Amino acid sequence: MTSTLRVLTGITTTGTPHLGNYVGAIRPTVRASRQPGTQSFLFLADYHALIKCDDPARVQRSTLEIAASWLAAGLDPEQVTFYRQSDIPEIPELTWLLTCVTGKGLLNRAHAYKAVLDKNAAAGVDADTDVTAGLFMYPVLMAADILMFNANVVPVGRDQVQHIEMARDMAASFNHLYGEHLTLPEAGIDDNVALLPGLDGRKMSKSYDNVIALFGPSEQLRRQILSIVTDSRAPGEPKSTEGSALFQIYRAFASNEETAAFAQAFAQGIAWGDAKQQLFERIEREIGPMRERYQHLMAYPEEVERLLLAGASKARAVATPFLRELRQAAGLRPLTAQLAARAENKPAKQELPSFKQYRESDGRFYFKLTGPDGAVLLQSLGFESPREAGQIVKRLQTEGPQALPALATHLDSGASAPAQAVDEALTRLHEALKA
Repeated sequence: MTSTLRVLTGITTTGTPHLGNYVGAIRPTVRASRQPGTQSFLFLADYHALIKCDDPARVQRSTLEIAASWLAAGLDPEQVTFYRQSDIPEIPELTWLLTCVTGKGLLNRAHAYKAVLDKNAAAGVDADTDVTAGLFMYPVLMAADILMFNANVVPVGRDQVQHIEMARDMAASFNHLYGEHLTLPEAGIDDNVALLPGLDGRKMSKSYDNVIALFGPSEQLRRQILSIVTDSRAPGEPKSTEGSALFQIYRAFASNEETAAFAQAFAQGIAWGDAKQQLFERIEREIGPMRERYQHLMAYPEEVERLLLAGASKARAVATPFLRELRQAAGLRPLTAQLAARAENKPAKQELPSFKQYRESDGRFYFKLTGPDGAVLLQSLGFESPREAGQIVKRLQTEGPQALPALATHLDSGASAPAQAVDEALTRLHEALKA
């Protein structure tokens, strides 16, 4: 539906961005937004946050933190469509339209829903314990996010591919019923995007409490890096890069040359303290310049709000007319639209010759046959009464040109058009009156 490649990415507003979010989502998204031929739609998924978080202050704070992180990392709001999900009322409306074409069986297979069912089964409690309609309908809302803007590509991790496949299914169902309106999206999986380990070697996650803060103070960053778990090998003893959280984090920030040099240092027995200091310095070189911008935006949330509202206006310039099209397709139309459609499909009424009866100053009654352009084709002589004139008009209308010979004595041949023009006009009028 568009020649430009549309890429859409959202981040749920439930936490403070950490280093893993930066490497896995924020940095690649900012870089991708600068690619020529790409139109980026980036949003703060605060509706999604309500499924996972019941702390309003946390949702609001996270919205600001994530927006500030994206902007500090170099996102240019002028070059992308950057908005807050809840500022686009068309999204929940599209969610309902999609709900009405989505089978419950499809939603039963969603990983997040099945995970809760499995957890409840293991705990021996009712299957629906802690299952909200929001959790169950999460894939439909995600599909609406994507389909609202006819996104071609949605960058996701492999664990999120199912949601893109479900969005494709919903779009196909809608298109089957109402015509080809929705673009079927593709999952954009980049296996080169780093998934950072946390302080304990497991995946960096707030759930494990093993994260490294993204834009915390420099000293906090240093302390957290110093706390990364390493083995007991002493300085001078060769160390393996395989399975080393410290090395994996360094590689996510360093060039190939820097990474090779760091690996060489491992082989030569660099002390863990020195390795951690090098990691701190490498991360600080990239993150440090962004920190001041982040802190400024956190101190002046009105600047972020202004940018988000401007982004919402850009997003709604796309969403509002598109939803109008979808509503029309689904039959949610003004009642007058049916009458307008009939009028549009009805052939234009053909202008016909017409008879006009009138009385002149001599007291007598006359009639004339005029064409659509008002030209006089046939002119009568005078009659004593309007009834007589009307009877002659009636015969000419019902019999057509065949009545002319019998009525010639009542017609003014000198004031009438040529016989062929009169015959054609009476024929057209006769046929129209018969129809």
